[in-house]
Formats: sequence, C-alpha cells, structure tokens
Amino acid sequence: MRPTDLSLLRVPGVPAVSPDGRTAVVAVTRLDLVADEYRSQLWTVPTDATAPARPLTSGHTDSAPAFSPDGRWLAYLSAEPKGRPQVHVLAVGGGSARRLTDHHLGAGAPVWSPDSRRLAYTARLPEPGRYGTDEDVPASAEAPRLITTLKYRQDALGFGTDRRSHVFVVDLPGELDDDAAPTPQPVQITDGDVDDSDVTWSPDGTELAFVSARHERADADLVTDVYVVRTDGSELRRVTAGRSGCLQPAYGPDGDTLYLTAQPDLGPAGVDFVARNATLCRVPVSGGDPVPVLDPEEHDRGDETPTTVVADGAAFFGVQRRGSVELLRVPLDGSEPEELVDGSFTVRGVGVGGGVVVATVAHDRSAGELIAITPGRRRLLTRFGAPLQATGRLHRMRERTATAPDGYPVHGWLTTPAGPGPHPVLLTVHGGPFSQYGWTLFDETQAYVEAGYAVLQCNPRGSSGYGQAHGRVIKEHMGELDAADVLAFLDDALADPVLDPSRVGLMGGSYGGFLTTLLLGRTDRFAAGISERAFNDPVSFVGSSDIGFYFADQYVGTDPVRIAAQSPLAHAHEITTPTLVVHSEEDWRCPLEQGTRLYVELKRRGVPTELLLFPGEGHELSRSGRPKHRLARLEHVLRWWARWLPTAQNPSSVGELTAGPPAGDGAADSAGPAEAAAVDGEPSGRRGEMLTVPATRL
Repeated sequence: MRPTDLSLLRVPGVPAVSPDGRTAVVAVTRLDLVADEYRSQLWTVPTDATAPARPLTSGHTDSAPAFSPDGRWLAYLSAEPKGRPQVHVLAVGGGSARRLTDHHLGAGAPVWSPDSRRLAYTARLPEPGRYGTDEDVPASAEAPRLITTLKYRQDALGFGTDRRSHVFVVDLPGELDDDAAPTPQPVQITDGDVDDSDVTWSPDGTELAFVSARHERADADLVTDVYVVRTDGSELRRVTAGRSGCLQPAYGPDGDTLYLTAQPDLGPAGVDFVARNATLCRVPVSGGDPVPVLDPEEHDRGDETPTTVVADGAAFFGVQRRGSVELLRVPLDGSEPEELVDGSFTVRGVGVGGGVVVATVAHDRSAGELIAITPGRRRLLTRFGAPLQATGRLHRMRERTATAPDGYPVHGWLTTPAGPGPHPVLLTVHGGPFSQYGWTLFDETQAYVEAGYAVLQCNPRGSSGYGQAHGRVIKEHMGELDAADVLAFLDDALADPVLDPSRVGLMGGSYGGFLTTLLLGRTDRFAAGISERAFNDPVSFVGSSDIGFYFADQYVGTDPVRIAAQSPLAHAHEITTPTLVVHSEEDWRCPLEQGTRLYVELKRRGVPTELLLFPGEGHELSRSGRPKHRLARLEHVLRWWARWLPTAQNPSSVGELTAGPPAGDGAADSAGPAEAAAVDGEPSGRRGEMLTVPATRL
C-alpha cells in the first residue's frame, strides 16, 4: 500500500450479537485524511450471510454497540464532531436514537442490566475549573497541580488524579421513543480518589462488579482488584485478594463465580510484571485469589481481545500464540478448551448470541472481517478489506524460522516486493518488549514493501506469544539474547538471493527503538537507522515516564553497572550510522528527552541525523495519531530510506519533505528538526482512553 492508502483502511471493532443470534452489529473505523479525523459508524451484519453488511448509523463517531438482553434495544456511544462520546439507545425495530448522557469528558462503553431497563458505564469527573468546566479559564490559567503520588499521569490521557473514573447507572426513559419524555439522570455508584473501570452486572441485576485499585499500596504497585457493589452504591467490598493484576470480570451463569483476565502473581511487591501472562481465571464472588482456568505459562490474552465473554456454558478467550491470536471456547465445567479460530489470524473481538459466535478476525490482507461460527461451520460475513485489496498494493507475509547462536529458534516473517530482486532490506523491531509481530495487516510493512523494500519482522526472546519463559529471559539482560536473535534472523534471511545483503536498514519504535539505538552503537553494518519513540536511557526514564517508577527497575534492574551495560544512550557515542530520530512532543510513555538527547549526541559529533517531531501526539502516534500525522510519518520514513537506500519505486531524487541542504557529510548534513505540520486541538484515536491497569508495555 501507499501512504495515502491509509484512507482505505477499514477497521472493525468488537461485534455485538443479538440474543437470537441472527444479527451482529459492529463499529467500523476509517481515517479521513481530508478532514484529519477518524470516523466510525455502526454496521449491521446478518450472521447467516444471506445479505451483505450495511451501515446502521450515520453519526460522526459511533462505537461500542451492545444489544439489550430482550433484543429490543441497541445501546452505543456516539460523539459529535469535536465532541465527547455519550451513551445513546436505538430501538432495534427502527426509529431515532435517544441520547442518555451528557458527561463533560464523555462516557464509557454501556453495559446492559439483565432486565434491559438500565445501563451501567464509567465516566471521568473533572475537578471544578479544569478541562474546560469553566469556559473563562483556559488551560494555561488553571490552578497549579499539587502531585503527591507516583501514579498521576498516563500517555494518551494526561493527568488523571484530577479526573477520576467512576461507575454510573442510568435508567431508560419510560417512553423511549417519545422525545418529550424526560431522560432520567445518571446515578453515580462509586466515588473516591481512585479510578474504576470494567463494570459488569450480576445475573440477578442486584450487584455490579468492577475493577479498581483501592488497597493501601495501590500507588506503589500494579495490583488491581475486582470489587462488587449494590446498585444503590452500598455494600462495597473487594472480591480478589490483592496480589494480581485483574481486568474484565464477567459473572458466570450461577452468579456465584466471576471469570476475569488476570496476571495471577505480581510478586511480593506487586510489580513483578515482566512477561507475566494475563490469562483466564475464576474467583468466587464471596472472595479469594483468582485461580487460573488456562495455563498461565502458555496462555496470554494480550491486548487484542478486550473483553471476557461468558455465554452458553463457556468463556470465549483470545490467546496469543506464535504471531497469531487464537480464539478458544473454554467450557466452564472444566473440560478441554476448543479452538474456534487458529492458524494465520488475529482475533480482535468476539460476541455471542443465540448459539452463534461472531469474531472479528484480521490477517495479512485485511485489518478485520467478521466471521460467524456455529457447530461444524464458519462463515465469512464481511469484506471490509476489499477496497484496499482492490488496489493490488498488498503483499503476503512468508513465515520463516532462524536459529540463534545458542541454538534457540527465532520465529518471524519476510515480506517482499514483486519482482526478482535483490531487494534492499528493512529489519524492523516491534515494541513491548512483551508483545508480538504477527498475522495482521500492518500498514507500515505494507507501505515499505510497496516502496521496494523487503521487510523482516521477528519475535525475539522477550516477545509474547511463546510462553512466559521466552519473554522473561531478557529480564535484567536486555540487549543480549534478544539482540542476538534479531541479528540471527537477519543473517539467516540474507542467504536468500532475493535480498541484497549489502543494503540493509534498521528501524523500530519504543522497545524496538531501544534495540535499534543499541545495535547502531555496536555495529556499522546498517546503511541507516530510524529510532522512534525509543526507551534510550533507563536512568532518566525512571523520573520522566508515566511507567518509569517500576518499568526500568523490573526490566534492566537497579545495579548501576548493569543498567549502563543495557543503556542505548550510554553507548550512543559509538554510533556512526545515519540515524533519523522520531518522537512525539506529548509522549509520556517514552518522554521526548529520550529522543532529543540521542539526536543531540549524534548532531554534535557530525553523524548524519534528523529529528522528526510531531506536535500534540503521544506514544501511539503510528497507531492512532491524527490521520495527517500518520500520513506524514510514513512519508518522512520513506524519504529517509530514499536518501540512504533508494529503490526504483522510492528514488532519492524525490520525496524531500523538509527544507535544507542536499545530502552530504558531517554536521552540515542536516538542516535541523524536520517537523511535521502542527494541527490545533486534540488528536483523534485513543486520546483520553484510560487503561484498566497500569500499562506494562512500551
């Protein structure tokens, strides 16, 4: 694909399935490059595939659909242009949608009560005078913030202690289709100087379960617990035992058991998160420790399937495995799990109704399609990827395995342009590090291959999807076995005559930026490099990153000598390779100084370098930043590679996007920061979303 093909991407979310199983509804998101915003509408999809999917709503940004248990209503979130998402309800039989909330900072995804007459959700409550609650007080004139906690801000959200998230319940109007009928006011169920999330109803509708960190050491550890509360806000109590990272609870059919995703053991201090798989667990509603239902060594939910679904006597759970995200049906009676989706796919969401399972499934030619699963049969229901496929500019991934110097297998993929080659090579490294490359349409890889580059991606030790031992082995040894794995995968691939071993570039973001910077300080074998939003200095990271107070200690340790051995910036004085440094100005995961210090180190020594900064963006720029910024980023990356690794499709004489002197040697090589265009306002995408538990991946 070309960078401008971003506008052809169609990304479906988590499907909702009607109680009779006949219909699925899903939000489909697209990038509007002209308006520089994301748009999403709800689509309705017959699960028997007798008719094509069609748009159901025409709002600016519609998402999070949920059918009522009686099948009469569809609740969802809708946001007007520049507005915040609010809960709406639409009659399934037709008619106009009714707005039920008006929260200043927006509402979270709605969850139906068993009687179909109430909705629960979470919403952030701003302190008076902040976040535009007083129109006469601009942000720069607000009162100072007094910070007394370790956890006080989060990438893509900002400061959080002055806008806590709590549970609300709102009743449906008595006459929902009567616009003149008054809308009941939402009732706040929880409060306190804490954040509450992941709310769900008990089967009898008398209680709500949710996730929070209300224990004494909550500010210093990563433990999150499941709590239950009566629907009038009374009888709040903790269910789990305070040693796990819990999220996404769902009641079992008897109401006596909760199923949830949890990291079962975070250690005595509650911060031992490195390569701890988040797996399916259960806990009695009466209280106790989460008990794994699946083997925590091998089964990690990861980030792709965001809900715990319990229906028809089973839990439906997505697990990472060797670059795939498979869908398991896990019977509640303890019998063996059944694989519903396996192989070269990434399951991104699941809904169940009327005995029909509907999953959102991505692969290397589509960002997601809906499939319906019934006993003995799977049906493809949508073709959201067709517009991009029709361009002929998508390229298939080829799986391969190399052998590390110590004999360990290194699994990954090669994607090549059309034609015989030999092609120049881009070795890319994923973030995390406990994350994975895999079977999905990755826009960056597709753009580079279309520009004439062969792209190598692998999951070295430290990655997820291969068991906890695979991920945990780099703890306090970053840049050792993981770096050896990446280079072994490269060397093995370069034996293929379709690749040009004399023309290789290296790039990565976040942890991938860490490994890029580190390797550039160890070897001059690469023609050029791109270090993006990198974890470059563990020492300064501790005091500047939103996760700094625990992440660096757990991954690189606390011994100064060992920290220096693992620090890319400590060895940056050895870098002579041309290096583009890319960063977002509001990145609080890997803060801006992590990139600017690398840039200045290279610039002072005359290494060809540029600093590409994106205003108003955070750590998730490449995945959910402003559409025009995502486009500009891809164009700048291709411009850099055209300069150092030109191809017929990406020649060096075109694509210069920044003013400055022509390419040369030494300090005169770069004209300074290559800055993307500033766009006023707040970027679209994940901005404002708060994670259930503190993030543990870069």
